[in-house]
Amino acid sequence: MANQNSTETLTQLDELSINTIRFLSADMVQKANSGHPGLPLGAAPMAYVLWSRFLRFNPKDPHWQNRDRFILSAGHGSALLYSLLHLYGYDLPMPELEKFRRIGSQTPGHPESMLTPGIEVTTGPLGQGFGNGVGVALAEAFLAAKYNRPDFDLIDHYTYGIVSDGDLMEGLTAEAASLAGHLKLGKLIFLYDDNDISLDGPTSLAFTEDVLARFEAYGWHTQRVNNGNDIEAIDQAIRAAQEETGKPSLISIKTIIGYGSPLQGTSKVHGNPLGEENLKKAKENLGWDPAKFFYVPDEVQEHLLEPSKKGASLQQDWQDLFEEYSHAYSTEGEELRLTYHGELPSGWDSNLPVFTPADSMATRQASGKALEAIKKTVPWVIGGSADLASSNEMPTKGELSFQPGSYDHSNIWFGVREHGMGAILNGMASHRGVRVYGGTFLTFSDYMRGSIRLAALTEAPVTYVFTHDSIAVGEDGPTHQPVEHVTALRTIPNLTVIRPADANETVEAWRIAMTRMKGPVALILTRQKLPTFDRSVYAAASNVEKGAYTLSDAEGTPDVILIGTGSEVQLALGAQAELKKEGIQARVVSMPSWELFDQQDQAYRDEVLPPAVRKRVSVEAGITLAWYKYVGSEGAVIGIDRYGESGAGDKVLEAFGFTVAHVCEKARALFQ
Repeated sequence: MANQNSTETLTQLDELSINTIRFLSADMVQKANSGHPGLPLGAAPMAYVLWSRFLRFNPKDPHWQNRDRFILSAGHGSALLYSLLHLYGYDLPMPELEKFRRIGSQTPGHPESMLTPGIEVTTGPLGQGFGNGVGVALAEAFLAAKYNRPDFDLIDHYTYGIVSDGDLMEGLTAEAASLAGHLKLGKLIFLYDDNDISLDGPTSLAFTEDVLARFEAYGWHTQRVNNGNDIEAIDQAIRAAQEETGKPSLISIKTIIGYGSPLQGTSKVHGNPLGEENLKKAKENLGWDPAKFFYVPDEVQEHLLEPSKKGASLQQDWQDLFEEYSHAYSTEGEELRLTYHGELPSGWDSNLPVFTPADSMATRQASGKALEAIKKTVPWVIGGSADLASSNEMPTKGELSFQPGSYDHSNIWFGVREHGMGAILNGMASHRGVRVYGGTFLTFSDYMRGSIRLAALTEAPVTYVFTHDSIAVGEDGPTHQPVEHVTALRTIPNLTVIRPADANETVEAWRIAMTRMKGPVALILTRQKLPTFDRSVYAAASNVEKGAYTLSDAEGTPDVILIGTGSEVQLALGAQAELKKEGIQARVVSMPSWELFDQQDQAYRDEVLPPAVRKRVSVEAGITLAWYKYVGSEGAVIGIDRYGESGAGDKVLEAFGFTVAHVCEKARALFQ
């Protein structure tokens, strides 16, 4: 076996505690006959040092605002995290550990924040936890700068994490690390489980860079611990990282994957159970009784509960400080109370703009005006764009952006880092105390899809502002003209997609986004100007909350229903007027959100789309695949099932049949 002496710097209780963590984890994997035992066996010492000596937490209140955050970015090592949560006093009893990776348990294969007490973010897809950690640290810095006062350091915590070789290979990590270094997020500390092994074999097959040099170039403080079992060296490295307040920290800790087992140091121990015989030998090698399964010595349990007792006291001290703060700074205290409970100030939407037919504008412009109004009344709304703020119509004044020395500003310059932005937004949302948004072109939503999916899975209240929403982008051509993207986003469960038809629908979309507490919202917005509908003639824009509504009805029972979203609703209205001249009565339905419409009761859905009216035409400048759900077997779909062309936006739309004449033609054909 490779030699990393486990006794030189360990007391007997330290070693017993670390081995308890190791073998609880390995036992879970073995019982499930599934999982990743290698990381827990190798990384248990660093986790023990962090949780026992540094991490401030209260398991009785996992959401205490000023707790330190711990993120296991290497989520495949989830058994390690479950062992820690159980041993350090969280509500995760032993029977749940014994049900590791089983249906209905609180111990799934990768950590899920909405399922298990004490888990900060959902990790597993590599790099996501790293990006989340940057977001958590960013949120802490913003809230501390905005709300702390002399003698009142209410927001003052660290963000820690364990990251793996695989995490550091991901491009997402490079994006997030680069931004974190620029922003000088000094309270972010990652421990790097540097074991030279990935799933397929040694990292030397594909990953031979000098990782610490790379992170130094990003502006990080870096250290190396040569022996992953040397807990005093790990302790000293974490303390040194805390002392470096102007840079985030990465501590490379050299470990042996699967430490103690006959398979240690190989990829065979990465993603497979040890097997009964190898597990027995591992226990024997480390002085553990091989006959004991899911065993916690009494002295270890008592020892590992000490940090939780300290945490309860720390939280009480913090609560007393918050009460004093609230008396001294009543406005700020009330804001903090609202933020952490996910509430909005009374009258937060009183200044939202209302547009008239004279206000022809792109929905991205209406979105920008709505966002400006919201940020004036909800000061904890924070976000930005992936270097497209001027195009996404977001606040762009550089002197008012979130930067080192001005962490209290709420405009973030994410740079050209879409996926990093997505993961950072999720981390910020998980921190609580902030409402977050991020913007880019709709076609680049593909770059951040992994993060969007995790936001939906974890019910994170993130708002995405996706502009330049169709082939109307024009001259930039098909690389920048989204065709399949809206439908692709609609396939993500628990993501609410809203494609508003005019300026006032856009304002209502923002109202929905701000009041949705569980799950992300994607706003799909135009580059080109659109008419603002006269709401004295057409139905109120507030109907957007229902997902679809009758914008303009027929005289009597409609002969045909024209359904549109976004910029194509105006085509449906134009076709309605033309068809009326021919004696065809058409109803126009604006359907900005499939998800919201499908949540309505059957009576309302039948009111908008009467089952008896089977002649229907949908029109949307995107792929047609899923529209048959609403038009039925007797209806027609107008869309685009190929990539676009480079040219003036209006000419491209016309070339692909997005005209009033073509809508009329499709409607007439239903009567033949």
